[in-house]
Amino acid sequence: MRTSIKTFLGVAAAGSLMFSLAACGPANNASSAPASSSASAAAEMPKPLASIPALTGTSTAVKLDSSFAEALKTLKLTPGVIGTAQLTDGSLVFPITGGKVDYYDPAKDYRPYVQGLINHAGSGFSLTSGDTKVDLTNFTIDPGTSKLYGDVAVNGTVAAKQAYIFNLDGSTLKPLAKSGDTAILEGTRVLVSDTAAGLLNKTFKTDAVKADMLVGIAKITVNTK
Repeated sequence: MRTSIKTFLGVAAAGSLMFSLAACGPANNASSAPASSSASAAAEMPKPLASIPALTGTSTAVKLDSSFAEALKTLKLTPGVIGTAQLTDGSLVFPITGGKVDYYDPAKDYRPYVQGLINHAGSGFSLTSGDTKVDLTNFTIDPGTSKLYGDVAVNGTVAAKQAYIFNLDGSTLKPLAKSGDTAILEGTRVLVSDTAAGLLNKTFKTDAVKADMLVGIAKITVNTK
């Protein structure tokens, strides 16, 4: 039987890296929807040590790196927020609206040992230059592949659904922290994917957006009750 969310958090804290994000695999097609990752070839899937079957929040925040802000200025791109997203104290904040996470024994061979999806429907951010506006919305984090997907629209017209937008580098992730009824994971580096770099360069007619450009540092806060 699956353990409670409190047990899950306890197991995660002991391992220090509940969402230890695995190395990024090959880039998905821009129009491909993400699927909960499963790298094991085993015929029978093991039971998770713990599970959060329904995430209820609260948010994923990305503290924008100064180099990214400077790059936007150089490219003459103006950022903005969409829907329920907020720009607060230099951080883009996207409310978590759903998803689930399963945690498997990292001492075993089954990989990735953190699997699931974290959804952020109804929020996002925009980049505007002149009369061209790109909207990036409805983010989905797949912790098993270290990828963030999202919908892309140009001047209101959908360009891609659930495109691979950001790579998530968890090598700098701090140990799990608790604050009241929430658990906090902070330190993951958010990097521009090669897919997103290509889309933005094509749209804004430039070659200045590079794959693996640092966007900022992520802070994921989830409810524990």
